[in-house]
Amino acid sequence: MIVFCSFPDSETACAIADTLVKEQLAACVQISAPMTSVYRWQGEICHESEVAMQLKCSAAVYSALAQRLVALHPYEVPELLAVTATAGLPAYLDWIKDNTK
Repeated sequence: MIVFCSFPDSETACAIADTLVKEQLAACVQISAPMTSVYRWQGEICHESEVAMQLKCSAAVYSALAQRLVALHPYEVPELLAVTATAGLPAYLDWIKDNTK
């Protein structure tokens, strides 16, 4: 699976990424350069600098990953979107399975 999440800064994202990889809930985490997010929150239009995170995990650990990510995340309602990878290099997909429990 590929899981998308955003964070207020790269320091927070890196700390949470380290935890998720160490706990084998994610095999790989990529953190992007800062971007601007525009969204509505509590009736207001917000413009915030954030970093995007992509996590790779097996479907078997997604539920545990989601629970842990929400527990660690500083936002009240964090972005958490997951998509199933329907194809990929078999060796890479095996590596993801081998590195998540």
